[in-house]
Amino acid sequence: MKFQDEFRDRELVQNMAGNIRRMAERLPAPVNFMEVCGTHTMSIYQYGIRTLLPENVRLVSGPGCPVCVTPIGYVDRALACTADPRNIVATFGDMLRVPGSHSSLMEQRATGADIRIVYSPLDAVSLAKNNPERRVVFLGVGFETTAPTIAVSILEASRRKLTNYCVLASHKTMPVPMEILTCDPDLNLKGYLCPAHVSTVIGGAAYRPLAEKYHIPCVVTGFEPADVMQGIEMLLAQTLRGEARVEIQYSRAVSWEGNPKAQAILHQFFEPCDSVWRGLGVLPGSGLAIRAEYAEFDAEQVMTLDVPDAVENPACLCGEVLKGKLTPFECPLFGEFCTPEAPVGACMVSSEGTCAAAYKYGR
Repeated sequence: MKFQDEFRDRELVQNMAGNIRRMAERLPAPVNFMEVCGTHTMSIYQYGIRTLLPENVRLVSGPGCPVCVTPIGYVDRALACTADPRNIVATFGDMLRVPGSHSSLMEQRATGADIRIVYSPLDAVSLAKNNPERRVVFLGVGFETTAPTIAVSILEASRRKLTNYCVLASHKTMPVPMEILTCDPDLNLKGYLCPAHVSTVIGGAAYRPLAEKYHIPCVVTGFEPADVMQGIEMLLAQTLRGEARVEIQYSRAVSWEGNPKAQAILHQFFEPCDSVWRGLGVLPGSGLAIRAEYAEFDAEQVMTLDVPDAVENPACLCGEVLKGKLTPFECPLFGEFCTPEAPVGACMVSSEGTCAAAYKYGR
């Protein structure tokens, strides 16, 4: 298949569903498969994938949305950057409405803070070039997919000798939380639909240690309905054969080695660090910090931010949803007190959030 519509062919997907049901009849026990990509989560809800599966094959949504896993403490630090009127805060649009402890970037912008939506980190570099008398703070949130582009922005700012550009970094890497979730007996995971966007950078081989150490099948899967269904077929086939290895279903975009150039620039400007994940806590080595030799572009190093202790909304269950222990429908706030128009938690804000997907397509 070469064209997008072919991957959405109803008859093809129904045939795959029939094959999955036949395979599931041979399972000795029910299986839980987790997708850890927000775009997968949205696609699964949008196309009703769960309704096509037998009861003993369950899809669980994991922490695949970078905005959703960004902790409240980071949002509070981003808000603190707006306290100085000389600062311009540049961000992707999906961070605007994420609630902090007491406010959000959108609310601060309404009161006069200079917060600008950009479509690329290089747009933020241009802002710094065009506003030499002000500091531009770019909110660097994302997984391995976006981190190389932010590294390029630091490279470009360095090349242009822009001393008024910096990044408030909150980058995270995917394999570490997958290992943590694999070890959780409450989840009892039996396979992963591995993230496609991330895998274009890190490559399919990045999941081999996970598959080998924990004997858990992994399939790097595309986003269209036929992609997801074939990924589930491949996980079931491994399960029935007693295998646990990494396979690439999304071979039209993902290779075993990934993108060496993106990896090189990522490692040039960032190094592994411990990182706080919403719902999962501090995960050792799961984040990316700006290297010391580029400290002049690190917002945490060039600014003193007065940030109070983060305050979580005790009624919000985003953390449990991100771990796959609850569905959005099991949160008492969902759909009534927490909606995309008035979100209480980050999972309802982002276009890749599990709660946003469930609200839009799952009700």
